[in-house]
Amino acid sequence: MSLLDIRGIDVFYGDVQVVYDLSLTVNEGEVVSIIGGNGAGKSTLLRTISGLLKPAGGEILFDGQPMHTRLPEEIVEAGLIHVPEGRRLFSLMSVADNLIVGGHNKRAYPHVPQNLAKVYEMFPRLQERAAQLAMTLSGGEQQMVAIGRGLMAMPKLLMLDEPSLGLAPLLIQEIFRTVRMIADLGTTVLLVEQDVRHSLSLSDRGYVLEHGRVAMEGDAKELMDNPHIKTAYLGI
Repeated sequence: MSLLDIRGIDVFYGDVQVVYDLSLTVNEGEVVSIIGGNGAGKSTLLRTISGLLKPAGGEILFDGQPMHTRLPEEIVEAGLIHVPEGRRLFSLMSVADNLIVGGHNKRAYPHVPQNLAKVYEMFPRLQERAAQLAMTLSGGEQQMVAIGRGLMAMPKLLMLDEPSLGLAPLLIQEIFRTVRMIADLGTTVLLVEQDVRHSLSLSDRGYVLEHGRVAMEGDAKELMDNPHIKTAYLGI
């Protein structure tokens, strides 16, 4: 069943068009990867889905309802949650307070204690560091807080923008294991990631963006075996 439907959207920054007639679908229960080089429009797409940018044309439907006309806070209330690139934590707030902030929407707020316990179960290190300021954490721990904050909002679909960016290889593997765990527990995931090998290996399907357009789409394994993907993104 289709959870997110994007139909022919065009997105501009000022007078410059960044996304062209882009369509994609994410079905309930899937992990879908969006891959592409720098400047391909990946982060712009997520910012548009989450309402931070408005498409000049086309439409975005989530759970059958139009999102492209709604405010970002209304999109969050609908269960469409965006974990942005760069983590964007409140650096002078504690780990616990950063997580609790994620639960401040009408759907999630009554369940903050239970959801906080679930996040701590998924990330035991965050419970150990609950009273620490976010700025004192390592990059990997900060990424755990960012993902945990997104989970506190009780997403129906969790959008992750470059969750492995800037992390050491062992931490990258841990983050991807976490993404797979989130999906296995029933949350649909839309993943933007430059680590193509890892992202496709845990995904059901993928889309390749080039110059703001969908250049290729399909089953994740088929994309991994595609000669163009191997040459352009896997260095094979």
